Amino acid sequence: MSVCAAGGSRRSGRSRRAARWFEVSRLKPPQTRWLVVAAAFTLMFVGFGAAYSFAAFFRALQEEFAASRGHVSAVFSVAAFLWFALGAPGGMLADRFGTRRVALAGVACLGAGLAAAGLAPSLTLLYVTFSVGLGVGIGLTYVPSVGAVQPWFTHNRAFASGIAVAGIGAGNFLVPPLAAWWIELFGWRGAFFALAALCVVLGGAAAAVVDNRPGGVPRAAAPPPAGAALGSALRSRLFWALYGTLLLPMFGCFVPMVHLAPYATDAGHPEAVGVLLVSLIGLGSLLGRFSIGAFADRVGRIAALAWMFAGLGAMLLAWWVSTSVLALGAMAVAFGVFYGGFVATLPAVVMDLFGGRAVAGIIGWLYTAAGVGTLAGPPLAGVAFDAFGSYDVPILAAAVLSFAGAAGAYALRGARPLPS
Repeated sequence: MSVCAAGGSRRSGRSRRAARWFEVSRLKPPQTRWLVVAAAFTLMFVGFGAAYSFAAFFRALQEEFAASRGHVSAVFSVAAFLWFALGAPGGMLADRFGTRRVALAGVACLGAGLAAAGLAPSLTLLYVTFSVGLGVGIGLTYVPSVGAVQPWFTHNRAFASGIAVAGIGAGNFLVPPLAAWWIELFGWRGAFFALAALCVVLGGAAAAVVDNRPGGVPRAAAPPPAGAALGSALRSRLFWALYGTLLLPMFGCFVPMVHLAPYATDAGHPEAVGVLLVSLIGLGSLLGRFSIGAFADRVGRIAALAWMFAGLGAMLLAWWVSTSVLALGAMAVAFGVFYGGFVATLPAVVMDLFGGRAVAGIIGWLYTAAGVGTLAGPPLAGVAFDAFGSYDVPILAAAVLSFAGAAGAYALRGARPLPS
């Protein structure tokens, strides 16, 4: 080969590398990456904020429809069951049609469900409007928006994902007091309309920006990462052991989200205090999501999951003996820390045990355990209150189940990862 040819070859190689660098830079500009993160944060902020603001509506709905606490709390539980059950299908739709289209459909469901809830003449129609609208809407925005963040980052991916999912805690912290204020101003029906407008305006803007395809093109094909296939995982004892371990604490995990506000009212505190307590769970959740990493690295991720479940049980016991605002507030923040820590730890545990080949699908199937527990827990707590006149039985039962889940998770510490 001549010197000129060799020089031309080197220049050609440098040109190709420069072209590839330019193309990657063009497809993934830093400002666009973080705009997608902000959009994902916003989608989770409005969706979960609207869902957790249900605590602010609880007493108004109970009085409006002369309904039992069991029936009113089931409105939230059906919504939560739907968004957990639809997480995996929502992610599959986003992979096929793009996150933007799926998220826009989800925002439309959120807005329509909340607006229709403001017109509902009966509690039954609240199931059709609030429960279905929010359940489907969050199902089409939650997992798809989290997944949309991933292809935009090679470095700082975990950090970016953490910021995105912090929208859940921020919505839980900020939107319930806002909803309570709107209820004072406009009544509960007008407050639902205001929440619908918030979701459509902020959520619509975010959905128009979020995208899981940098540069507008699908991600390049790549060999699947190491790990168990979804079918193999679902047929394994390890999966079902983890599923049962997750299911037990979930019966009580969302009980405070629904019943802490009426519990505080029963204790003689103003309704605003009850709503504030639910917001403090969101604050604690934010702290837990960002602080669990170092602890999990020190004790091991599965052991950390066990500690989170045990912490939930301990805080349920603290709730049982608490009546003052200070004690209930401290319990709410601590409960949120353990809840946020559990949510942040579970995906890493799945990755450790099953690998990355089908991690999203496995997490989606595990989330159905959370859906089942949430569908049953808050309504059963309401039924127990209606029957016994107190929350003693459901709170203690939830604590026992949380400790049982902690024991199950601790027993999995020596589990071997499922082979590929």
